[in-house]
Amino acid sequence: MLTIQQIKDNPERVIERLAVKGFDGKEVIGRVITLDNERKRLQLNNDNKAAELNRLASQIGALMKQGNKEEAASVKEAVASIKEEQKTIAASLAATEEEIRNLLLTVPNLPCDMVPEGKTAADNVVEKTGGPMPELPEDALPHWDLAKKYNLIDFDLGVKITGAGFPVYVGKGARLQRALIQFFLDEANKAGYLEIQPPYVVNEASGYGTGQLPDKEGQMYFVGEDNLYLIPTAEVPVTNIYRDVILSADALPKKNCAYSACFRREAGSYGKDVRGLNRLHQFDKVEIVRIERPEDSYAALEEMKDHVQHLLDELGLPWHILRLCGGDMSFTSAITFDFEVYSAAQKRWLEVSSVSNFETYQANRLKCRYRGEDKKTRLCHTLNGSALALPRIMAALLENNQTPEGIRVPECLQKYTGFSIID
Repeated sequence: MLTIQQIKDNPERVIERLAVKGFDGKEVIGRVITLDNERKRLQLNNDNKAAELNRLASQIGALMKQGNKEEAASVKEAVASIKEEQKTIAASLAATEEEIRNLLLTVPNLPCDMVPEGKTAADNVVEKTGGPMPELPEDALPHWDLAKKYNLIDFDLGVKITGAGFPVYVGKGARLQRALIQFFLDEANKAGYLEIQPPYVVNEASGYGTGQLPDKEGQMYFVGEDNLYLIPTAEVPVTNIYRDVILSADALPKKNCAYSACFRREAGSYGKDVRGLNRLHQFDKVEIVRIERPEDSYAALEEMKDHVQHLLDELGLPWHILRLCGGDMSFTSAITFDFEVYSAAQKRWLEVSSVSNFETYQANRLKCRYRGEDKKTRLCHTLNGSALALPRIMAALLENNQTPEGIRVPECLQKYTGFSIID
């Protein structure tokens, strides 16, 4: 969440940047400033009462030594009265701090200056393109038909076992899926990321730490009996490793990667855009997470983009990078770049990765800090990206590599699959 200092330093700019995300912040920012001024007043009053109590305690001790019990008793009555006043002040202070926090939780992160204005995905900016565009015949099959033809994915069996959006990978389909996971993890390891195997369920504090709560309750699977949430991405448990942690400056950056299953309730409704692997309730993904000094985070963001681009080039997929406009960004992000691959049989672009810098927004929620050379603690910057999400990668690989002889497997995956063609 935003810091009070961030808001009070330049409230007009905060309101202006929030508007880029389509958020009218004038009223809430004004209320936060008013409440913070009240908080300071209450805190000063509380401190003054504490100082007065210390003074009176010394006075009582001196009077008792002098044998002046009556005057000491009178001072003790004053102490009791002040303590009651202090309780009232402390309760008001706690309530004010709680109201400030609850308000701040409703305010999205500020988009950085590089974020273009716009309201929908149509306003996103294509920043870069690459990869070979396949040439397929007009009767090329979409991946859901290829999956059935070559017995790779059983969507009907998934419906039987669980419901729509939970596919079952079979035979060479399962091996190709496993090959993609291993390839992504190995490449992350080469790039210096430490592999983590995180839990697939998190507590409420972890959801608040990375901003899934209170923004996305309806999108997460909730285990009510245990008050736990199934993770929508490995970003949540991995970033929360650093919750309530003060790192030394020389320990940064922290570079982690993790494979996990991901669970999302809002998988979509009906139609070709959500058919097959296009949108699922459960899917696999390799995530990269970085904790950085503020001055290094945008160079780290470029490194992460280059890493994702490298993976797509190795897979031989056509891709482009979108710089998201304010209206299409997440609640928590300061800037996001989406990678999309072209699905030749569907004749459409499919999102396979989002790479984001959250600046101090998540770190403030997490209390993720580092101690500088001057011994002062500062908030870190947090970043993450999909490297990569598997379902639409699998869809594009199947569709773009179909031939009369079968489906060609990219060379980078063959050492993991043990086969070069699916026939």
